Amino acid sequence: MKEPARILIVGGGYVGMYTALRLQRKLRRGEAHVIVIDPEPYMTYQPFLPEAAAGSISPRHVVVPLRRTLPKCQVVIGEVTAVDHAKRTATVSTLATLDDGTGAIEVHYDELVLAPGSVSRTLPVPGLAEYGIGFKTVEEAIGLRNHVLEQLDIASSTRDPDVRDAALTFVFVGGGYAGVEALAELEDMARYAARYYHNIRPDDLRFVLVEASGRILPEVGEEMGRYALRELRGRNIDVRLDTRLDSCADRIAVLSDGSRFPTRTLVWTAGVKPHPILASIGLPLTDRGRLKCTATLTVEGVAHAWAGGDAAAVPDLTAAEPGTECAPNAQHAVRQSKTLARNLLASLRGKPLTEYRHKYVGSVASLGLHKGVAHVYGRKLKGYPAWFLHRAYHLSRIPTFNRKARVLAEWTLTGLFKREIVSLGSLENPRAEFELAADTGRHPEAS
Repeated sequence: MKEPARILIVGGGYVGMYTALRLQRKLRRGEAHVIVIDPEPYMTYQPFLPEAAAGSISPRHVVVPLRRTLPKCQVVIGEVTAVDHAKRTATVSTLATLDDGTGAIEVHYDELVLAPGSVSRTLPVPGLAEYGIGFKTVEEAIGLRNHVLEQLDIASSTRDPDVRDAALTFVFVGGGYAGVEALAELEDMARYAARYYHNIRPDDLRFVLVEASGRILPEVGEEMGRYALRELRGRNIDVRLDTRLDSCADRIAVLSDGSRFPTRTLVWTAGVKPHPILASIGLPLTDRGRLKCTATLTVEGVAHAWAGGDAAAVPDLTAAEPGTECAPNAQHAVRQSKTLARNLLASLRGKPLTEYRHKYVGSVASLGLHKGVAHVYGRKLKGYPAWFLHRAYHLSRIPTFNRKARVLAEWTLTGLFKREIVSLGSLENPRAEFELAADTGRHPEAS
């Protein structure tokens, strides 16, 4: 009897999870064994991160548990540190692996799917590593929410005007989806929260958006981008185009136009880069560090290796200019996973592969509660209709009925009741109270 093929999927994000989800539905009994490896036990649905940061959605509903969603797959929580494709083996560092590498496991495979995604692209800006805040994971989103609310507490309790001004100044770098949506949602939330402070007015808060190019939200088109710019500036948000962050040392944001903003909050959303693991596995890469792929989502010139999403440079067969690659975004990743799973099955069954082609549907972006922009099927929407379409689209894309129902229920409750404006920053160091009690000999419940 033929042994089941072993399919190793590196990464449990959009491409990894959706590919595994389709494979477990379509594979015949005993046809293949699917192994999914990711450092986290969940997939993060990133379009909902801004709403999680603003408190419109619970953080638990922004993530999709891999083990629950993929019951027919083997899920390994760990990080692939090396791949020997000639031997069809991958070395995995798990939670049980020691710092010297002892305890790492070796996984054998027949088919390799590389979908590790991307990481934040940082620049050598002085002070960025010390004071910058990312916005790519659910932990960063919740940490940023707690941080913003904490700044209101600091501003409310200090008598030093310099400390107060720095606490109430929020600088966001990057005018793409992540930067604009994060800024808009958090600005909405922070100005709402300010009404509950006796000595802070909503107009006391200063939000600055720094974008190196001459426009924001290029994904929704030039006209909608201009509308979004007018909307943000109309909300007293200082948008600086054709401007770069030169330094944020000593908690002072210095811009290329000469402006200086003392600030305790600098959010960096200026792009992403392929996962570093790609540089160490010996497969062909582009100049930008992405895997060279064919339109069938195989790695160029390499048998039994597949890739998709942010890690893959996939030819865009629908583009007018030859040589154009698919943009590294969630819309392509979800669609590529469908083709990738189909081609994996076809390869196992000796059938021809199909090429990845997509039909451009459009783009949607939220600009805060009840505000948004959209360019879908050639139609341009703004305001409430665009915001509603943004929610409806992403609700339809989040996997599993269970997750859809939870998100919809939470949106309904949020619409009926007031926002929660509580900071739970202490959760980031839950043992602090116990450590203090242990150091002082004080009983934790003693007053």
